[in-house]
Amino acid sequence: MDLNWMDSFLQALQSGIDWYNSYIGGVLIIVLLIPVGIFFTIKLKLLQLTRIRHTFRIIAGKYDNKKDKGDVNHFKALTTALSATVGTGNIVGVSLAILYGGPGAIFWMWVTAFFGMMLKLVENTLAVKYRVINSDGTVSGGPMYYLKALKPKIGKSATVLATVFAIAAVLCSLGTGNMAQSNSMAEALLDTYQIPKLVSALVITGFVLLIVVGGLKRIANVTSRLVPIMAVFYVLLSLLIIGMNYDQILPAFGLIFRDAFTGTAATGGFIGSAFIMTMLMGVRRGLFSNEAGQGSSAMAHAAAKTEYPVREGLVASIEPLVDTIIICTMTALVIITTGAWKSGEEGVRMTLLGFETGLAKIQMGQIAKHIVTLGLMLFAFSTIVSWSYYGTRAVQYLIGEKAIKPYYYFYSLFVLLGAVGGLDLVWSFVDMVITFMTIPNLIGLILLAPVMKREVDKYFTAMKETKTLY
Repeated sequence: MDLNWMDSFLQALQSGIDWYNSYIGGVLIIVLLIPVGIFFTIKLKLLQLTRIRHTFRIIAGKYDNKKDKGDVNHFKALTTALSATVGTGNIVGVSLAILYGGPGAIFWMWVTAFFGMMLKLVENTLAVKYRVINSDGTVSGGPMYYLKALKPKIGKSATVLATVFAIAAVLCSLGTGNMAQSNSMAEALLDTYQIPKLVSALVITGFVLLIVVGGLKRIANVTSRLVPIMAVFYVLLSLLIIGMNYDQILPAFGLIFRDAFTGTAATGGFIGSAFIMTMLMGVRRGLFSNEAGQGSSAMAHAAAKTEYPVREGLVASIEPLVDTIIICTMTALVIITTGAWKSGEEGVRMTLLGFETGLAKIQMGQIAKHIVTLGLMLFAFSTIVSWSYYGTRAVQYLIGEKAIKPYYYFYSLFVLLGAVGGLDLVWSFVDMVITFMTIPNLIGLILLAPVMKREVDKYFTAMKETKTLY
């Protein structure tokens, strides 16, 4: 059977998506994402930093109250959201940013993360404020609900924005949180253990189904255990390698800052050479990593048990700090200090090479691939599980609760498709659908800025009056 028509179709699809990402979606993200973050950082007076001590007290459970409305406590809401962001973006996304944008792309990932802390604070505060209680007592929330709340201000356009976001969230759950993750898992298992992609796909899909049908509480129980363990283990291993290459740390940071504004001439397999490519790849991979401004984590944080929306917004602001500024930086330093960034390897192979090279100094190079593969499996699997919840919230908004169970099976099918698909097409699709969520969400945040300011003022006034602000 002649399959040339399929190859031609896939090539045309790839070209069309790449054109959109380069000339429409990518430009709109740069024009909107960082400026909106700067706007709120100024308007709310660096709130993501000035109240960080108070934020950690909230996460530690100092303000937890079982009587508050919601499904899970602050810590579980945070770990559920983190498990959706701490994924292949931290291992594969970083290496792709460096491959196509140079080391300077990491600087733009940091910029995205810093202002992303404020965007997370805003979108998650609004998610709790406008959430709704379902017939079974559970909570639904997210950008589609606060976008719809704009109806008195912009009329029917509010419903259009909310619907576009919800449809994009379904697509993104199949791409960002699903296919990109299962694809990276299958690639890693093939490279490390020579396990055929189809076998990996079937096994991964089976495990996903076992967990996601249990709903948010089962997902939260799994992620609240997985996320802290895997994040700490990955960071410690990265610090070990970086420490053994301590003489390369300052040069690595120098390279990142210098390359952020100049670009790097192509050497070896390195492709990026222009400033705009460096910035674009940094912002794209930063957004993929921490999802700030995308509105996805708002669907998890909306379920938090809390009386005050701003309280959960503060909790959510920690995500880009952990995900991008800490974990992604660890990956980047491993890749740069070991010289793996010049190898021309792509995706997880570049990261694997960095860990193999680093651990070879203590005769542990042979086990590096097993360690990185395990970390990738845990990161990616937890992301798939958490994004299934995001998808259900969007499907419920669009169709109703009756669509949730069928969605789980449809979602699992895409786990299978992602695992056996090609790397380039999967990641191009991911970059495209992320913009479909982010653009309407950022528009909504700007329009709701006065509401956000009132919520912040109300919360801190209440905390001072009750003398519970620490």
